[in-house]
Amino acid sequence: MDRYELLQKITTFPLIAADLAESLLAGDFRSVFKGQGIEADEVRHYERGDDVRSIDWNVSARFGTPYVKVYREEREMTVAIVLDCSASMYCGGGQRTRFDQALLAAALIAFSAERAGQRVGAMFFDQEIGKVFPPRKGRSHIMAVISGALSASPGGKGSNLGGALIGQGRLLKRRSLVAVISDFLSVNWEQELGLLCRKHDVIAVRVRDGLDMAMMDVGLIPMEDPETGIKYSCPTGFSSFRSAWAEWHKERFGAWQGICRRFGASLLDISTDDDVPGRLIRFFGSRGGPKRL
Repeated sequence: MDRYELLQKITTFPLIAADLAESLLAGDFRSVFKGQGIEADEVRHYERGDDVRSIDWNVSARFGTPYVKVYREEREMTVAIVLDCSASMYCGGGQRTRFDQALLAAALIAFSAERAGQRVGAMFFDQEIGKVFPPRKGRSHIMAVISGALSASPGGKGSNLGGALIGQGRLLKRRSLVAVISDFLSVNWEQELGLLCRKHDVIAVRVRDGLDMAMMDVGLIPMEDPETGIKYSCPTGFSSFRSAWAEWHKERFGAWQGICRRFGASLLDISTDDDVPGRLIRFFGSRGGPKRL
């Protein structure tokens, strides 16, 4: 899709965001309203079954009997978007590239957060961290983020996902909801994701191409790795090649799932053939239930 088509699609998102906004906040995020996300409103006597971590030791020592803190939820949080703008994101075998889908997902999450009255921040990266938008409220801020993404282009080879995760973690001063949107075709990002998940609720949105799992038989075709520039001649006419291709991508998908689950990140897998609004609405709508996608 070109810039004009993407903008046309994005202009409809404020209407769709109304349905997604409530789901964005109503879901079972394990810490959006915990720790720094809530404020102590008052204290009361400790009762059997209360979490000992909520005991106010200062008040308890003063009165000689245990008291616990009663919390008041803060309904305001920060939604941070980490968007992959590396070279591999601009590839795709269909009408949309990975980046097209990633941008649509980022835009809808941003509009939904804005509709819910939340602050939105964003960070773009390729081999280095690019533009950074500090968390703010308002439609004009959301449009500035989208405009920045539309004008982004890979500044070189490689994808420094790990560096972006570290950078985002340093910028956020309080617990936030972080949407990492990438193809995850990078190395040395696993521990960085774990560190981010310790302090924030992380949604890992993996964008893949429709051909990743089903390469077509189109004979011998030249291909180039967008990250390294290495060129290949791929014999797609051989079923053994197509099977090996699918198996490699399947293994990468399984590794991504395992890493995200180990560190507690929520997972959302989007194909370049998917309807992004529908996928996001189903994903966030399911967060209130016991099962995660």
